[in-house]
Amino acid sequence: MTTAVKPLLGRKRPIPAHVAVYAFVIIPFLALLAAVPIAWGWGLAWLDIILAVAFYAVTCLGATVGFHRYFTHGAFKASRALRIGLAVVGTMAVQGPILHWVADHRRHHAFADKEGDPHSPWLFGTGPVALARGFWHAHLGWVLERDLTNQERFAPDLLADRDIRIIHRLFGPLTIVTLLSPALLGGLISWSWQGALTAFFWAGLVRVTALHHVTWSVNSVCHMIGERPFAARDRSANFWPLAILSMGESWHNLHHADPTSARHGVLRGQIDISARLIWVFEKLGWAWDVRWPTPERLARISAAPA
Repeated sequence: MTTAVKPLLGRKRPIPAHVAVYAFVIIPFLALLAAVPIAWGWGLAWLDIILAVAFYAVTCLGATVGFHRYFTHGAFKASRALRIGLAVVGTMAVQGPILHWVADHRRHHAFADKEGDPHSPWLFGTGPVALARGFWHAHLGWVLERDLTNQERFAPDLLADRDIRIIHRLFGPLTIVTLLSPALLGGLISWSWQGALTAFFWAGLVRVTALHHVTWSVNSVCHMIGERPFAARDRSANFWPLAILSMGESWHNLHHADPTSARHGVLRGQIDISARLIWVFEKLGWAWDVRWPTPERLARISAAPA
């Protein structure tokens, strides 16, 4: 670690919490590895699929609309009820407590693809071995490091918010809720222990690890390959195969060219489910001052001449 990076860091993650991070990464991943043989022989019903898709969609949108576009970048303003709801549902994506998540992502934008970026795939060079190492670091390796981003520097507004501090401390209980709720619903709807067990497996463990790897792919894949129609100061790119699974987050080039924009998929045919949800919130009066992209703004940040 260089002296330039040290001021960006806060305290180290306590050992018990660090062990928990490994558990949150490894246990759902092992469940994903077991998914194919289990599905082939037994244990996958339509109820499991419906619960998995529903919990994936809700928690993914909690992370994309809440943690990312709202709390990190201020793409819109929200009522207190919506603010708390987005923080709770985003936490249930099991991507870390909200203060850690927001501080990491703001630091990523401040130093995108440069020294100080917590998860750039380009930190080790451009050769084949360096890029393989960089991909691992950007995708997962950075999650397993103990050093935490300095929250006082990168998230002072959220540190000052009592509601957010409480939800930050509730990461453990909300993780239990997001894993056991599918089991409870599966058991009650099917009225069987097997229904509870398979729902826990598919809509709990497998859903969490699938969402993990989609989110991490935005950090890794979307900074390595894809199209770059807008002028960003880093290597962010649009990777269309992830557009629906990431709820629009893989339109990453526009996001880095205009970070506060509420819509990332701005070109023809670019589906952005997160932006549509923000539009719904605005129509309901729960969100306002939404930073929608304008033709003039898009023209200014276009990478190609008009």
